[in-house]
Amino acid sequence: MSEQRVVLVTGGGTGIGAATARLLRTAGHQVVISGRRPEPLRRVAEETGALAHPSDAADPEAVRELVETTVTAHGRLDGVVLNAGIGRGGAVGDTEVEDWEELIRTNLTGPFLLLRAALPHLLAARGTVVAVASVAALRNSVGNAAYATSKAGLLHLCRSLAVDYGPQGLRANAVCPGWVRTEMADQRMARFAAEAGLAGGAEEAYEEANRLTPARRPGDPAEVAEAIDWLLSPASSYVNGAVLTVDGGVTQVGVGGAAFDYRIEARTPRP
Repeated sequence: MSEQRVVLVTGGGTGIGAATARLLRTAGHQVVISGRRPEPLRRVAEETGALAHPSDAADPEAVRELVETTVTAHGRLDGVVLNAGIGRGGAVGDTEVEDWEELIRTNLTGPFLLLRAALPHLLAARGTVVAVASVAALRNSVGNAAYATSKAGLLHLCRSLAVDYGPQGLRANAVCPGWVRTEMADQRMARFAAEAGLAGGAEEAYEEANRLTPARRPGDPAEVAEAIDWLLSPASSYVNGAVLTVDGGVTQVGVGGAAFDYRIEARTPRP
């Protein structure tokens, strides 16, 4: 981004959010990071000079205070990165109502609340919004009903912003990462390794999960941060309501033809 901007990053203490804060601060932008856990935020703030503000993204009053803190500290708000989120597995019949409600509240209602609070400032700045969704919003997988639904909703929330407020200069886009080495993904891979009996643990689980990915590897948070930075910047000035996959090409693989790829080694049967 060529001009200094003020960007609020939710879920900024780890993973993609932390990588985005680092990249933006390196470029000289003002950054406010938020999240539920103070300690990871503190570490990123000390490392980057970002302003840390612990906040529950699903609490309307906390969200209002977060926006007020940002504007008070820096005088304006140019961009919002909607990165905070949680994961819950399970098919519809296996998902408890409480888990469904918590996930939707965090992954979808939380961004809605933040956007409502930030909207006047974003419109004044002709600002930008980037939502961190997931390839799960585009292609579903087994036992992923609540998470995939929340991320698909997040895409349409961004599209609604683009349609309703684009004439006033607001841009809103989304990135859909595939498997990226984050704290949440590491935890999921550890569970997968235990369930599948993978002796190599989470590392082998990442290999298995990316066996059909053309890049043949998981992503790094910094790679997603680069995409977010571009969508925040004037370089993407005519991009609005778009969905950018940052997934090593996995959403381009046709399931029906994957078995014909001789380069994919057969998985060793397990007892």
